[in-house]
Amino acid sequence: MPRFTVHVRDEWLTVPCKDASYSINWLGVEALKRYAKNKPDNGGIPNIKDVHFVARRCQGQGLLDGDDTIEDVLEDNDFVELDGNSLCSTDLVNLGRSLYKIKLTPEAEKKVEQSRELLDTIVKEKKVVYGITTGFGKFARTVIPISKLKELQENLIRSHSAGLGSPLSPERTRMLLALRINVLAKGHSGISLETLHTMIQAFNASCLSFVPEKGTVGASGDLAPLSHLALGLMGEGKMWSPKSGWADAKYVLEAHGLRPISLKPKEGLALINGTQMITSLGAEAVERAESVARQADIIAALTLEVLKGTTKAFDSDIHELRPHPGQKEVALRFRSLLDSDHHPSEIAESHRFCDRVQDAYTMRCCPQVHGIVNDTIAFVRNIINTEINSATDNPMVFAERGETISGGNFHGEYPAKALDYLAIGVHELASISERRIERLCNPSLSELPAFLVNEGGLNSGFMIAHCTAAALVSENKVLCHPSSVDSLSTSAATEDHVSMGGWAARKALRVIEHVEQVLAIELLAACQGIEFLRPLRTTTPLEKVYDLVRSVVKPWIKDRFMSADIEAVHRLLVDQKVWNVAKPYIEKYCTELLPESRPSSPTAFSLEPPPSPRKRVRLE
Repeated sequence: MPRFTVHVRDEWLTVPCKDASYSINWLGVEALKRYAKNKPDNGGIPNIKDVHFVARRCQGQGLLDGDDTIEDVLEDNDFVELDGNSLCSTDLVNLGRSLYKIKLTPEAEKKVEQSRELLDTIVKEKKVVYGITTGFGKFARTVIPISKLKELQENLIRSHSAGLGSPLSPERTRMLLALRINVLAKGHSGISLETLHTMIQAFNASCLSFVPEKGTVGASGDLAPLSHLALGLMGEGKMWSPKSGWADAKYVLEAHGLRPISLKPKEGLALINGTQMITSLGAEAVERAESVARQADIIAALTLEVLKGTTKAFDSDIHELRPHPGQKEVALRFRSLLDSDHHPSEIAESHRFCDRVQDAYTMRCCPQVHGIVNDTIAFVRNIINTEINSATDNPMVFAERGETISGGNFHGEYPAKALDYLAIGVHELASISERRIERLCNPSLSELPAFLVNEGGLNSGFMIAHCTAAALVSENKVLCHPSSVDSLSTSAATEDHVSMGGWAARKALRVIEHVEQVLAIELLAACQGIEFLRPLRTTTPLEKVYDLVRSVVKPWIKDRFMSADIEAVHRLLVDQKVWNVAKPYIEKYCTELLPESRPSSPTAFSLEPPPSPRKRVRLE
């Protein structure tokens, strides 16, 4: 049965379709039903039949006519069509998760054939062109006989398969292979359609080469990891598939009815020249960074409630005076979770008229600190998505001009610098989170039991959980040193400046994982703090977050093995479950556009303060 994925308000919904002759309007209504089904107040949709909507294709954003039949304008979304121009980081990560298979667009196939025809002409006419009829790097002036051009390409792959370290996970190897296919589909690499189709068949069967994670300097592209990727496709080295596990590549391919690729002139170079290792890991880093950044806002809002902070610092007028997009977005999320008119909080009301004037920076400045992280992620996403759809070979094949041109698109400086920046930006979420954990655990700052446990002394509670968070933050300080500021000359000074982007991508992922883990500790600590404020309740969305955490971790009554609890909550963050619980309430607040509530508080000064209840009685 065909299945179609429909995007409704940033949420992806799978809709099965028994009959592809149904209309686009039917598909839209079914998607809206699924969207509204489990949302508060039906997601702000009172009557689905009365909703006016427009439908667009996800790729290309083409507007769809509601009266058209599904079979006429859409295809079963088991496949993602690659053309070298429209892949994004989200789609690439989903390809890595094996959610889709791959096929080429007809336009891409035509471009690939045209560029291959030009290369065949070059070989036939015995022209001297780098990488096609010559050696590589320092050997660029060595002309190779036509009889040995196949051996030249095979030797290139074998000699460059010199990486070390643990292999990339199957998910990351799928991303790497999918991204290389996408770049080759642009039609500027000279790959043959036969070889490209074999690569696609290998991807769709999840026949994945052994690709060590270390060995690239990020120029001339990711030569070592991409060589290992190609080596398996040649039937050499090791390969993995769900069907066979790890085995000799030749036998893995045979088990899936596939033949090893036989390299034609330039095809070895076309398979390994590019920034796909840096970029595919960078795509995962961007997606995970965005996920943890928006969940950090939810966790910080819960901590603010437990520490009895004020919402005054999130007033929209403050943030309009410094209108950075990320800052405004974070402040809006805080208001959507803590707004007293939308979500009354017994905890907030319990200290409404306390004598504290303002909160510590770790709570008051969340929009400013978390905000720049959001803007950093947006900046990096733009660079990564551009790189995903860029031709990064050398030489480049221009079939329409009838020539090949040597250039430097293989240099990884763009994604390398961007991912160093991403690591620095996202780390700040852990830095500020660790300080909030300190405030939760310190009784002089929280008015809660020391280390969030009864019978302190007999029990240590969150004492060492906080130490773990501090250790992770300290590790990140070292990992945030930019790798792209370094360069070592290689290939006998032919490649005399390199990006070190492979390490930039790998350490960015490590930084993001540490951020996730620190925030998991904060979320655990905030939920434990709630236990000491009962029977008072926080806002509805934050109670839902509390319930989610308690579905995997019980309250801390006395000391117990804690690592498993941290790992369980970390998994909630990785799976975006904290975001999914709070998201409907955030969306509802943003779409209703109701007046912003501004309850009176000692943290604000007004020339005409509201009369106290006692004064109102006297007036009456």
